[in-house]
Amino acid sequence: MSSGGMASGNAVARWLAASPLIAVTLYVAVTAGLLLTAGLSIADVIAHRQALAQTSDLLDQLRGRKGAAKNAAAISAEHPGTPFLEGPTVTVAGANLLQRVAAAVANVGGSVQSSQVDVSGAQLKDGFVGLVVSCELEQPALQKVLYDLEAGMPFLFVDQLDVQVPQATALNEASTGRVRMILGVSGQWQAGK
Repeated sequence: MSSGGMASGNAVARWLAASPLIAVTLYVAVTAGLLLTAGLSIADVIAHRQALAQTSDLLDQLRGRKGAAKNAAAISAEHPGTPFLEGPTVTVAGANLLQRVAAAVANVGGSVQSSQVDVSGAQLKDGFVGLVVSCELEQPALQKVLYDLEAGMPFLFVDQLDVQVPQATALNEASTGRVRMILGVSGQWQAGK
């Protein structure tokens, strides 16, 4: 078995020796293939390093290491106000919360159908005032409302979200695009002084 392998190896060596052009072409092709593989590997490593650097920068920004003062100034300029619900009584704080949520819904063309402010629940012991509203708005505006509530001032938390998409009334009739939403929002109350 080894003599057959040596014979075929000798045959290849004799064939390459008889035709140096084929040997040089084969050598150049193998070398080009290796260089291409090495180049692609290096490019892949560089791309991964750039992606890692961008991810690291983003993580640093999220942690507040880079430009914390600049980010805080930009946030306060974009969303003016205080982080707490204010009012001399919890009832006034609940009314301020309702006004804030109703304004966010109205800003995107929605309408509040009903609302209920919780001024005596378990959350109040922790300093939070809760609100449940039922509203109707266009489906694309849903994300804008949620962003407005969670990114703006005062700091609000979405505790409940129930979206009901209306069904088409006939087989070929499309829905109007408006959705009904039940939204539970809470914010921390800080009594006015």
